[in-house]
Amino acid sequence: MHNFLVILFICSVFLILQSYLFYPLWMILFTRKNKKDHDTYSANNELPTVGILIAAYNEEKIIGEKIISVFKTTYPSAKINVYVGSDASNDKTDEIISELSKIYPNLNLIKFGGRTGKANIINALAEKANEEIFILTDANVIFKENTIFNLVRHFKDQNFAQVCANIIKVSGNDLGIAKQEKSYIVFENRIKYAEYVNWNIVMGAEGGCYAIRKQFYAPVPKNFFMDDFYITMNVIEKGKKIVFDKDAICYEDVPTQAKEEFKRKVRISIGNFQNLFRYKKLLCSFWKGSAIAFLSHKVLRWLTPFFLLVCLICSAALLFHSPVFLVLFIGQVVLMLFPVLDLISPFKISIFKFISHFYFMNLALLKGFFMFAKGIETSIWQPTQRNVQ
Repeated sequence: MHNFLVILFICSVFLILQSYLFYPLWMILFTRKNKKDHDTYSANNELPTVGILIAAYNEEKIIGEKIISVFKTTYPSAKINVYVGSDASNDKTDEIISELSKIYPNLNLIKFGGRTGKANIINALAEKANEEIFILTDANVIFKENTIFNLVRHFKDQNFAQVCANIIKVSGNDLGIAKQEKSYIVFENRIKYAEYVNWNIVMGAEGGCYAIRKQFYAPVPKNFFMDDFYITMNVIEKGKKIVFDKDAICYEDVPTQAKEEFKRKVRISIGNFQNLFRYKKLLCSFWKGSAIAFLSHKVLRWLTPFFLLVCLICSAALLFHSPVFLVLFIGQVVLMLFPVLDLISPFKISIFKFISHFYFMNLALLKGFFMFAKGIETSIWQPTQRNVQ
């Protein structure tokens, strides 16, 4: 029994490190700097039509800026149609969009009478839109002038079905969890770019902004969270290629309120486990880059809260058998107290914040798993508070 617990502890530690350290280091350090060129559109080419799909609920603070940023891009406005699905908004969202439609005739407001949920909104907009390329984007993600062109240019190559934007998190300060979130997204984007360079895939588009060919848009099942990951995995399942374009830049406000962000991460966790059970067969092709990325980048990370619990239980069971495990047990307990220390300490120490954020994310993953196991009856969402500058 003693040996079994030791092996179980070591395996759990290794699997945590595989997702958070070994795989990222391998991908980032051993990836060539520049991706080999493929055929892309130039600005002088006949460009495809683009449908911008936006699900919005009470976005009066940001929706105007969002729409203006779309139409101010360098992409030909005659080639763009914007579809905003308002999920029974009860603020000034609909009014703002209606006023802007007088300036931008290609702006379409589709109102939904009752709360419908983001995935259902996007499904309805995708069915309505007839453009060759869809860009799915959130209301609080602001485009640069070349964002649309840099996304769409890759579709000249018929092997590519999806292109992911480089979303940069911005905030006026590093209050709350802002600094940790920005650092995490930079870390994630480096891994995703490496996956694209090595395997022509991206393990999950950032839902804030990505482009996809109309024929590869997969309607998201009812009561499904993480529509972006579902759609991306469908592209991978069909054997098509995905680009991560570092130059397709857009900006998103970074969350600062831990309570609001915790709720969002719980929703993400629910969607993670929904997608794991939907696409688990992809793990069977263990020799493929897509399976390696799915397991190491995502699945092991989603299971990390369980590995942490196994480590704690094993070290607790072994603490009287070895001084090593006594130290390990005390160390884990101390680390788990860091979120409390970070909360009550008048000094904002970076290491406390990052360790707290790690446990914060894993607690959300754990809660999301139990909600998933219980069964999901609705995917209606409440957007996190926007930190408009």
